[in-house]
Formats: sequence, structure tokens, C-alpha cells
Amino acid sequence: MPRYAYDRLSALDNSFLVLEKPTAYMHVASTMIFEAGPLRRPDGGIDADAVRERIGAQLHKIPRYRQKLAWIPFEQHAVWVDDDRFQLDYHVRHTSLPRPGSDEQLKRLSARIMQQHLDRERPLWEIWIVEGLEGDRFALVSKVHHCMVDGVSGVDLMKVLLSLSPEPEALSDPPRFVPRPAPSPIELMRHEWMRRAGLPLAALRDLRHLLREAEETRREVVSRLRAAAETLGATLRSASPTPLNRAIGPHRRFDWMAMDLAEVKAVRKALGGSLNDVVLAVVTGAVRRFLERRGMRPHGLDFRVMAPVSVRAADESGALGNRVSAWVVPLPLGEDDPAAQLAAIAAHTAELKESKSAIGAEVLTQVAEWTPSQLLALGARNATRLLPFNLVVTNVPGPQIPMYMAGARMTETYPHVPLVDNLGLGIALLSYAGRIHWGFNADWDVVPDLDRFVADTQEALAELLRVAQSRAAAESKRAPRGRRSETT
Repeated sequence: MPRYAYDRLSALDNSFLVLEKPTAYMHVASTMIFEAGPLRRPDGGIDADAVRERIGAQLHKIPRYRQKLAWIPFEQHAVWVDDDRFQLDYHVRHTSLPRPGSDEQLKRLSARIMQQHLDRERPLWEIWIVEGLEGDRFALVSKVHHCMVDGVSGVDLMKVLLSLSPEPEALSDPPRFVPRPAPSPIELMRHEWMRRAGLPLAALRDLRHLLREAEETRREVVSRLRAAAETLGATLRSASPTPLNRAIGPHRRFDWMAMDLAEVKAVRKALGGSLNDVVLAVVTGAVRRFLERRGMRPHGLDFRVMAPVSVRAADESGALGNRVSAWVVPLPLGEDDPAAQLAAIAAHTAELKESKSAIGAEVLTQVAEWTPSQLLALGARNATRLLPFNLVVTNVPGPQIPMYMAGARMTETYPHVPLVDNLGLGIALLSYAGRIHWGFNADWDVVPDLDRFVADTQEALAELLRVAQSRAAAESKRAPRGRRSETT
């Protein structure tokens, strides 16, 4: 039995390390806002020690939070090993806004925290406690490297660190952390050679798994392979150039907005489509306004959104790492009518569901596990030079009941998706307690008017709501006449 322990990163997880550059960090983040509640100190500050103790008491449930990277020699591929010098105080930090701190100041501070790279010599996460926010509030700014989590596992992580109880819980002593020995570089290299020798057998095993999942029917297998081919073909076609798609620098702007989940459901009920279709229709209206303000005609543009799709199974809930595929959805910018925009998006996503596009991307992810790390690294770097999409929009369902940090109620949570080169804007959404929270992350110079884009998004939602209300009113007027005709 080996005297050491380690976990090899999947090809998808490792790709987020390869994509990271001085101008492009690869951590996901969020700004969570809380009522001070029982964490308020007599001097008006926040009891940061109570927050730190709460986080420390939960770390045994998140083993990856006390692990760091080690690298396989001569490979651009990493493994997880226990950090034998882990210190909680390094990862949980405490800062303050000048009282009374405004939301605008919190946005600027969040952007500055987020644009700082995580130290690869330590576990890849940080949580910043931010006090001084007006309205008797404080914030937590959380950063976790994308090689550790995707959107869904990030929500699972939030459920571990927070609580459902409004009463501060009595903390029991957590299990003592005893770091396991890490393998030597020679041992890692030997295991990598053994893994490569077994790749043909692993590829055959994965193929058998694919066939078994397909219920051993030829029709389903063909549809999976066709979906993979379509997905690969979509990634080889570049989208139209726009002002959003330029080289990015190291600095960021972060902004946010919130909307009632009930409003989005009302639009869906009146106009059709899914909740995510409604979100993409809102983004369509915002992008149209943005491009027109930049002097571009949206008609004829091939503008595409990359929308991550979770392929996490029910029994994988709570597991870290990335279990995500993606759709590439063209936005109907040439349509003037919001209802027509929504209908076009809903029709396209229905086709993607029918063609099993997300499964196609998952098949390609499985193939990546059989591909040498150096080749994957080269492909990942070149992919950012010719992006097949203009914008990332990720929409993750969150808990619909209030969550608490040591008894303090979380009122808002704004997610943050990282950028890659030639991608100057990313939009992340998280639903929580009856609201949908939008986080907008932009390059400082590519989108200097990010606040206007947020306003464009609010206007697009308002317009879609007006159309939906008008449609619902028209339907309600027709309904009584229909009922009367049945009784005559």
C-alpha cells in the first residue's frame, strides 16, 4: 500500500490551470451580503472570529480546502496533495470599507479582490470578511479556483459553509487534521507512465460505459456520436467580432443587479420557454442596446453565448470538481420584438436538447482524458485566440430558503465568472430565496461603461415584462368569451 496519497485532476479541471494567464485568472467568486445580526460587535464592527470559527469547523467536510497542487514532472498536469502547513488565517481574511460603505464601494473592492491571482503554493481559495457596509450589513467575498468547483458544486459548497438555522449553532470540535504524505516527483512520474500504459484499456472501458449508458441501442449511440461531432464543429467556427471581444488586461469591473424570480416565471408563463430561455432573451435585449450605443448594427451579427450545462448526476451532489458541459446558443439580435427573441431562443435550445448537445460535449470531455497533457495544454491556449462564442452566461439554481452565517442572514449573493482573452464580459446568475442575482464581470478597459450595460439589462427585462403582461391581459380577455360560447 502506498505511503502517500494524491488525487489526479481531471482533464477538464486541469484545463482551468492551463488557461490561467497574468491577465486572466481562473477562479470563480461571489459577493455575499448579510445582515449583521448577532455578529454585530458593540463598537459597530463584525465578529470576524465567529465567522472564522464557523468556517474552520466545517473544513473537515471539504477536504480539498486543505489540499494544494503538485505537478507531475515533464507534464502540464497537476495532482492534489495535503497541505502540511495549512493555516486558516491565511485563507480567511478581514477588511473594512470606510464607514458608511456603499454598495458601489463594495463592488469596487470586490473587483480588486477578485482580480488578484490565488497563490498556487497554497490551497486555492480565500474568503474575505468585509465590514463597514451601510445599513448594518457586512459582506463575504469568496474566491475558489475553477479547477476545484463548477457552479453547482459551488452552491453545494455554500450550503456547507452556511446554515439553515437563524440561531448561531454551538460548534463541536472538528476532527484533527493530519496531512497525509505527498508523493515524490519520481513517484508521480512513475504513476503517470503506468497510467499512460493503461490508456488503451481505459478508453475501451469508457467506450463500454458510453454504450451501456446508451442502453445498447444503435439509435442512441449514433445520436451521441452525432452530438459530439456537432459540438466539435460548433467550436471550430468563430463568432462575429464585437466590441466585447478584444484582448483583456489584468483589471476588472464588477457590478450586479437582482430581479424577482416570480417576474421571470410570469414571462415564461405568458410567452413560453424555460427560465434559462427568458434569461437569454433578457441578455439579447441588453446586448442589442449595448452594441447600438457603440455604433454597431446588430442585424446580421453571428453573436453566440456559451451557456454551461451541468451533467452532474444526483449521486454526485456535494462532490467538488467540474461536471459541466456547454451549449453554444446564437442570440437573435436581428429581432426587434422581445417575444420573437424569446421564441427563437426557446426553439434553438429545444433543438439542442433533442440533439443531446450537452452529452456530445461530455463525450469530448471523456476523450480529453485519453489525450496527452501537453497536447491538451496547447489546444486550450490556442482556443482562446479563436473563441466560438462572444459571451458566457451561466445560470445556477441556488437555495430558495434563507441561509445564515453564524446566525447572520444572507440577503443577497452575486456570482462572478472569470474571463479569458478576447472575452471582455461574463455574466453569472444565481437564484436565491425568491430572487435571481446577476453578477457582471468585465475587463476594466473593454467595458468601461459596465454600469450602462447593467441598466440595459434592467431595461430589457422591463420591456419583456411589458410584452408578457400585455399578452397575459389579451389572453384573459379572450378566455371569458370562450367560456360564454360554450354555454350558449
